[in-house]
Amino acid sequence: MATQMFEGRGHAAVYQKYRFAPGKELQQTILSYLREKKAIPAQLAVDVGCGSGQGTHFLGEHFKKVVGTDISEAQIQEARATPCMPNISYLVCPAEELPFPEGSVDVLTSFTAAHWFHLERFAREARRVLRPGGCVAISTYTLDMSLRHGQCSQQLTRVFRECWDEILKYSNDKIKYVLDDYKEIFEALPFPDKKRITDIHDPIPMTVEGVVGYMESTSSYQTFKKKDPTAATSLLQETEKRMLETMGVSSRETPLEFLVRHVCVLGCKES
Repeated sequence: MATQMFEGRGHAAVYQKYRFAPGKELQQTILSYLREKKAIPAQLAVDVGCGSGQGTHFLGEHFKKVVGTDISEAQIQEARATPCMPNISYLVCPAEELPFPEGSVDVLTSFTAAHWFHLERFAREARRVLRPGGCVAISTYTLDMSLRHGQCSQQLTRVFRECWDEILKYSNDKIKYVLDDYKEIFEALPFPDKKRITDIHDPIPMTVEGVVGYMESTSSYQTFKKKDPTAATSLLQETEKRMLETMGVSSRETPLEFLVRHVCVLGCKES
């Protein structure tokens, strides 16, 4: 069974507010592959481990019907409460038990979620539901993150990394899949026609509040907060204060760029 880390309603609300959609470079990487494999236009795309729907929204622009699935009822409630295109719907179910007939799905995606799945069972399920010639696109952003703002990018990134390193001490063991750039997930995919791209770089427009909110939304921070709520809250408050001082601004709405590196595993089921 998948590891369940985003179950609480409060956590789901923070996740919905602060998690960002797939960046333009990642989107183009996926769409280019699907065009190459003639997997689009297509009838049905399924976004597994969709959380509150950030990646699912992107798919809605390119597929006739999109279904986001997640094991967390709270996350799906957040997704359903967020305005979206009429061709998008959501279901609560495990990644390893998708309620779709054999060979009925054209494209299966997962954005920053597959490391929580039971890999072997998910891989078998992906093979079952995909039609012949159907494709998978499984991605994650890595821990290689930095901030960019005017002349203080280096100092700002240092402040962010000091906080981030403290939060990562509370990471679940499943983070190992992210640390190895989804190599194990790539190897688990049961398709001979597959590839892994590890150098997709996206600048995500954000604010100071957004960066701090992103850190709050992570499973590692939520684990830290349960163990020591005072220390966890103080860490984010102090980090936000240091970021504002470094930038020489007073508003947490001040824009900056959040630079992330994505890894993407792409595969095509044999026809």
